[in-house]
Amino acid sequence: MTADEVPDPHRLSMWLDGRRMQNGSTADMIFGVEEIVSYVGDVIATGTPAGVGLGMKPHPVFLRPAQEVRAGIEGLGEQRQRTRAA
Repeated sequence: MTADEVPDPHRLSMWLDGRRMQNGSTADMIFGVEEIVSYVGDVIATGTPAGVGLGMKPHPVFLRPAQEVRAGIEGLGEQRQRTRAA
């Protein structure tokens, strides 16, 4: 995307999985978008928003073999991966 297609890169919704177990915003990141891009480059791993399965109460939620995991950022798109047993 180009800069004119993203009015405010510091306010983009980010999510993980179809159930939206994790939901956050670029506003929650420790470093700003410009700093991350200038330091890291094209492919950026920002970490994870709040809502990890281990912290779910009363029962933690973990990935299962052959589970499809979807991650996305508002306006940028979504990626999908399928888990497998180690």
